Amino acid sequence: MRSLASRISALSVGIAVVTAVLAGALSLGLVRTSGDDAARRSLARLADVTQSAIANPAATPRRLARALGGLNVRSAVIRPNGRLAAGNPLVRAAVTPADVSSVLAGRSVSASRSVAGSQVYVEARPAGTGGIVLVQRRTDAVAPVQRALRRIAIALVIAGGLAAVIGLLVAWRLARPLRRTASAAHALAAGHRDVTLPAQGPTEIVEVSEAINTLAGALRHSEARQREFLLSVSHDLRTPLTAITGYAESLAEGVIPPEDAARSGAIVLAEARRLDRLVGDLLDLARLDAQDFRIDLAPVDLTALLTAAADTWNTRCTAAGIQFAFEAAPQPVGIVTDPTRLRQILDGLLDNALRVTPAGAPIVLATRIEPGTAVVEVRDGGPGLTDADLAIAFERGALYERYRGVRQVGTGLGLAIVAGLAHRLGATVEAGHAREGGARFTVRLPLSPPGG
Repeated sequence: MRSLASRISALSVGIAVVTAVLAGALSLGLVRTSGDDAARRSLARLADVTQSAIANPAATPRRLARALGGLNVRSAVIRPNGRLAAGNPLVRAAVTPADVSSVLAGRSVSASRSVAGSQVYVEARPAGTGGIVLVQRRTDAVAPVQRALRRIAIALVIAGGLAAVIGLLVAWRLARPLRRTASAAHALAAGHRDVTLPAQGPTEIVEVSEAINTLAGALRHSEARQREFLLSVSHDLRTPLTAITGYAESLAEGVIPPEDAARSGAIVLAEARRLDRLVGDLLDLARLDAQDFRIDLAPVDLTALLTAAADTWNTRCTAAGIQFAFEAAPQPVGIVTDPTRLRQILDGLLDNALRVTPAGAPIVLATRIEPGTAVVEVRDGGPGLTDADLAIAFERGALYERYRGVRQVGTGLGLAIVAGLAHRLGATVEAGHAREGGARFTVRLPLSPPGG
């Protein structure tokens, strides 16, 4: 698989080569065409100058011939009798009798013809009673143009080479931060969390680097929270297991007298139930994270569901000496949800309230309708939450770690399960302050459309 750098390099070299070839073809063609025209015009001007110089007594034919010879131009004189006075065989071969007749008739001659396989330019002008003839090979006439063409070709080759080198440098500079980013991503995949990329290069590369740095930070934070959570869960699992193991060994070894066996069994049973509740919460969290978590949606009368829950929790609260109140909506409230999961949410919130609310304080289950939304609230008269607690109330084990040993706590997973269930049902849940003095948890569910 070719790398990005090699592809950019190949593209740069290809563009440079194509550009040089096209520019060379166009420029060489234009220069060659214009060079031929310029050579013929230059020879014509020389003929005109020579025609004028013949009239100058100071300009002898010998001096004119030497001057023209320096320009690789051959010259000859046409006598009044029609004889061509030319010592150069090229001139004799290039000038035709028709050219001589035209000059003697007072007409100028401009022609291009082939002589012995070579193209020559012929310019003849009448002068006095005779005339002058200038002949120049095309190769001599366009020699400056050919030198210019060679220089253009060399310049194009140099420009193409520079473009290729620059393309290679650009490809290398572009690929270097991408390779660095790829190495950082591989390091993250390998478990390294101290990855930091410098914010250098083009805007897009900087954005990718910042995204990798953000991802590394998020992974560090997430894994730190997971480690804390596992440590907390391990401690909570070990505590009931230690109690169960200790009492079981004492019973097996006969250390506990028969009259204390019932009390020891009750302790073992309580710790086993505590362990079972913690394992159940962990399983619920694992199921919530699974893609195949089952939700059975059905039309539900929210008021009826809350009334049934209120009957159950009124009995439990009364037994604990807590005042339970149910504030029902004045009319049936229709929603589409999973009634079992919604009841699980309510039981989780009410269980949390019952655990922290002291005897004599209230717990309120309330429902009301807002535009397009059914609202369910669980309020209590317990110690409540601080403003800082509200932001982390639904994080796994956050409140548990903060208040363990200060107030009654559960497994530390109940509110996280409530938040996960609410999300799965398309609902929202938030924590706040209750007017009863404790905490308030509000669940908002979408109402069923009319006739739904």
